[in-house]
Amino acid sequence: MNKQHIINRFVKYVTIDTESDPNNPAFPSTEKQWDLARVLEKELKEIGMEDVELDENCYLMATLPSNLDYEVPTIGFVAHVDTSPDFTGANVKPQIHENYDGKDIVLNKAENIVLSPDYFDDLLQYKGQTIITTDGTTLLGADDKAGVTEIVSAMEYLVQHPEIKHGKIRICFTPDEEVGKGAHLFDVDKFGAEWAYTMDGSQIGELEYENFNAAGAVITVNGKIVHPGYAKGKMINSMTIASDFINALPANEVPEKTSGYEGFFHLHTMEGKVEQTVLKYIIRDHDMDLFQGRKKLMEETAEKINKKLGKNLIQVEIKDQYFNMKEKVTPVMHIVDIAEEVMKDMGITPLIKPIRGGTDGSQLSYKGLPCPNIFAGGHNFHGRYEYVPVESILKATEVIIGIAQKVAIKFV
Repeated sequence: MNKQHIINRFVKYVTIDTESDPNNPAFPSTEKQWDLARVLEKELKEIGMEDVELDENCYLMATLPSNLDYEVPTIGFVAHVDTSPDFTGANVKPQIHENYDGKDIVLNKAENIVLSPDYFDDLLQYKGQTIITTDGTTLLGADDKAGVTEIVSAMEYLVQHPEIKHGKIRICFTPDEEVGKGAHLFDVDKFGAEWAYTMDGSQIGELEYENFNAAGAVITVNGKIVHPGYAKGKMINSMTIASDFINALPANEVPEKTSGYEGFFHLHTMEGKVEQTVLKYIIRDHDMDLFQGRKKLMEETAEKINKKLGKNLIQVEIKDQYFNMKEKVTPVMHIVDIAEEVMKDMGITPLIKPIRGGTDGSQLSYKGLPCPNIFAGGHNFHGRYEYVPVESILKATEVIIGIAQKVAIKFV
């Protein structure tokens, strides 16, 4: 597999701005996602894929036909084209650092932006490898353009090497994953796979089939504004009441103090004046009972404060977002076992752990397409310090090829 060819492909994809927009209900949420989708549509046709179809919602599907003389399950691979709105994805300037020496990487000398293993110690896993970063002023977009690169490259390799036996493979590139809509209009029946894998994980070896149960909560606190000089007994400061609500939730159950299977409440937006304050939370937990308990605690906290105040000043609105795919994947654990076996065959140590977030795969699993998540290779997603080792992209590409081969062997 040609390393420079892979680098060129990845660089081409990340220099196309595809940032999604959480505030736009349109689908896709930004027109610029079409720019990469159309490039991919053309490229898939050029490499020899069949049934290449870009639909009206910016979902791009394609088929690699089976080259077997017997039937095996149709499998799929999925990645998303959009990048996170958390940090700008415009004017990405990739920097390639060959033979990484384990020291600080200066991303931007003028602005003194440094990617340092003293803070990001994962870097030390990749000494001697080729690291791709940005110039420190944008994110990179390895989430998930590394996954897109891997799927396209694996399909290209299989087309060019018909001696490698495989069943029918379906691929799909989705829009708007970063704003939680990536699977909303995904046509599972049209995709036609028995199961699939999202190529959307982080470091080499990651294999995930558990994710958070997720909800969003909007807490609205109403107050009353009067002249502060004459406010005694009359003013109700919504911001003060909101702070009481915040402090009533468990102080240690927040993202910055939890890991592994530990859930949290995350206050991500707060806007307020005396008259009204709005708090926006995300609620996360792997365990369904604990997840339901978290939602109930928020409601009970509001009720207690309202009762103490003698007025219903706090309203709580909670909406579920997605659920733990474990429930849908566990009954078909052979699909995880296949990926694990392929990694071990390649000398990769599988890192089977829960996702502290969600992927398209969680929603797809609940739509009838069981969909574990495999590493795409990147680190430090959604920010200026994002990077990806080229060797990890190569390995992930080989894992896709290996899964295709393994399915052909296992279902003889």
